[in-house]
Order: sequence, then C-alpha cells, then structure tokens
Amino acid sequence: MGKLGLFGARHLVSRTGIGAEWETVQHYKNLSKRDAIVHTIRSVDYKTPREPRTSSWAKTLSNRNSMARQRNMQRMAKNEGQAIQKWWANHLLTTKTPFLERMTLFWHNHFPSSIKQTKQPSALLEQNHTLRRHAVGNYGNLLFAISKDPAMLIYLDGYKNVKGDPNENFARELLELFTLGGTQYYSERDIKEAARAFTGWSIDDHSGKFRYRADLHDNGVKTFMGKRGNFTGDDILKILLKHPRTAETIAEKMWSEFINTSRPNPGYTRQWAQQFRNANYDIKTLLMAVLSSDPFWHPSNMGGLIKSPVELAVGTMRMLPYRLRKNDLPHNLALMGQSLFAHPSVKGWDGGESWISTQSLMRRTGLLTNLTRGNLRKANDARLMRYMPKCSDEELITWLLPVNPITPLPTEPGRQRLVRALVLDPAYQVN
Repeated sequence: MGKLGLFGARHLVSRTGIGAEWETVQHYKNLSKRDAIVHTIRSVDYKTPREPRTSSWAKTLSNRNSMARQRNMQRMAKNEGQAIQKWWANHLLTTKTPFLERMTLFWHNHFPSSIKQTKQPSALLEQNHTLRRHAVGNYGNLLFAISKDPAMLIYLDGYKNVKGDPNENFARELLELFTLGGTQYYSERDIKEAARAFTGWSIDDHSGKFRYRADLHDNGVKTFMGKRGNFTGDDILKILLKHPRTAETIAEKMWSEFINTSRPNPGYTRQWAQQFRNANYDIKTLLMAVLSSDPFWHPSNMGGLIKSPVELAVGTMRMLPYRLRKNDLPHNLALMGQSLFAHPSVKGWDGGESWISTQSLMRRTGLLTNLTRGNLRKANDARLMRYMPKCSDEELITWLLPVNPITPLPTEPGRQRLVRALVLDPAYQVN
C-alpha cells in the first residue's frame, strides 16, 4: 500500500484534527492510508487542564429563594460560564490529541445544552467530560449517559417530567435529533408515550447527580414504536438503539462532518450504519468506515467543507506562530457564531454554509488579518522563519490550502508575505 504523501496527509490531518499541524502531516505522509487512519483514531488522551472553580448544584439551588439571590445566581452563572468557555478554548488550542477534542466538539453539537438555559456551569463541565470519555467509545453508552446527564435534564426540562404532568421536550428531541432523525419515522403518540416512560428522571438536590424518583414515575402500560409494555426510560433507549434509523442518523451526521455538506449519499451512509450496528455502536468502527471511504478521499470533496470558527481560529493558531490577546479566543469564536457551551438552539450549530454570512465573513477575515499581523509576535521574516517549517514555497501552499489559491500570490520574495497571502486567500476558509 502506497504512502499518503504531503497532500493526502494534509487532507486527513486537517479533516480529523484542529488545523493541519506540520509535524503531524510530516509523520503521516510516510504512512499508508490505513495506518494513518488507525493512528488518528487511537490517539486519545482524556486528561484536561485544571478546571476553573464552579459553584455546586446545592449552592445554586439555595440562590433561588429570593429575587436578590436569583440575580446573584445569574451573575455567578455568567462569570463561571465565561470561565469554562476559556478553559475549553485553551484546551482546544493546546491539546496533544486534537482528534479527541474534535470528536468531543462533534458530540457537544449533537447533544447541545446551552449555558444560557441551564445556568449550571458545573453541570456543563461534567457533561463535557462525559462527551470526551465516550467520544470514540460506544454510542449506546453515550446515549444512556447523556439521557441521565443533569445538564441535559435541565436544558430539555427532563427534571420537570413527572407522572400526571409529563413534559415532552426531551422525548421529542431524543427522537427527532438524537436517534431517528426525522418526524416521518415516529408519531406524536410515540413522543407522548416516551415522555411517560421518562417520568421520574430527576436530579438530586444535594449532589446534583441523576436521581430516579420512583414516586414520580408513570407505571402504566405504554405503546411506543409499535411495542407495548410497562416501559421505563431505559426501555425506550434500548428500543431506539435497535431501530436502524438511529445508526443511519449518526452516519449521516458523520458525512456532514467529514465529507461535505451536500445531501448524504445513502449508498454509503446506509452501509456505514450497518457496520455501526453490527459493531454494537462502536464509534471507532464507524469512523474507520467513514475515513477509509472513497468519498472522503475523492478530489471533488477536498475543500468541500467550510471551516468552523474553531477550525479557523484555533486551527490557525495551532499551525502558525500567531496568537490573540489572552482570553480573546472565546469572544472571537462567539463573534463568528460558535460560542462554546452556548448553542443557538437545541439543533446546535447548523454548520456548513451557515458559517458564512456577510457579517461573519467580515469577522472571519478580520480575525485572520489581525492574526497575520503577528500582534503578539511582531515577526519579521527572520523571526517567523524560526517558527515555520523548513519547506519550499510549493510545499507551504500544499500545506496551508486544500485547493489552489484563488487570488494571485505575491511576486516579491519573503516567507511572511507569502504566508499572509495564503491565510487571507478565500481558499483558506475551506477544508
């Protein structure tokens, strides 16, 4: 089996990491496609930087007893929310295993829980760790863990779901977004019956952990997806994991994440989904199928994805010797439409072409213009060269751009001038 070479290595690293770091590209270019993919999928390290201090669940509950305390809780949630945003942005920038963080971000968008609604930074931190632990593990285990996750129970009102007064929010999004992926695959009655099954799933007032309240659970017989029984929430999740659409939904999302944002090709996604189900929802098996597929490596799909704000900002800073001022990264991500822990809706970030609007394009270009001025590293060519890879101009272009540059490159010599031109080229906005 042949070696990937510079172009192939750059494509794999850029699509699976956060930027195409030169050292990794150089390592991968001498590997076969399979060896490089296996190395990527197995490169995990669950360690994270020291977490910021956040208030306990019990403390936030005590702050709800008066208007003054509620205002204090809101201030606390805002400040601590900003702290965890800075924490994760810093980890995205410094992690030695960017593929794991990319997959954590992928699931963060599949299972969104916004700080604006939960107002529980400590719960969101714990959810972030849950996503990371299961990011390349087993989707069934992840689905069960997230369904009992306190941040999710708050965000989708699961803790309010009680016998006699069921709340359908979680059941609806579970079917539409997390598993089956479309209203044509279930009925309104399925939502109502699932909501009954999840009654009693609550949060312990003292620990802030999941708590099952048997006294609040509806023990009546339910009819769900053509099946009848005294179902619990666990039963509903098991039924959904047996449905072929659940695997297909995840396979289709993988297409949009790694291939392109056009309508997924069912000839491939159904095949991936079958492999996924046969492997009992092992995420590594699905990833291996996606990253080894012909569509992933087809030239027409290279440059076919628009970089997310995280890929654009964090990826640039991981690849090149440029930095924003301290603590500016989360703010810039928010300006470009990707505020960590603060999704715009339960559907998460739409991604793809939605990253580009007249306003966001100005902000994206402004960020790159600011970065390439070397604002904290007033780099002349000599200093820039100390941080840059030793390579030819042709190799530099191949490394930084997935497709040919759109604007003419500078004719005057100088590595700094060339790098800036490439980063500001429209082709740099895609992946």
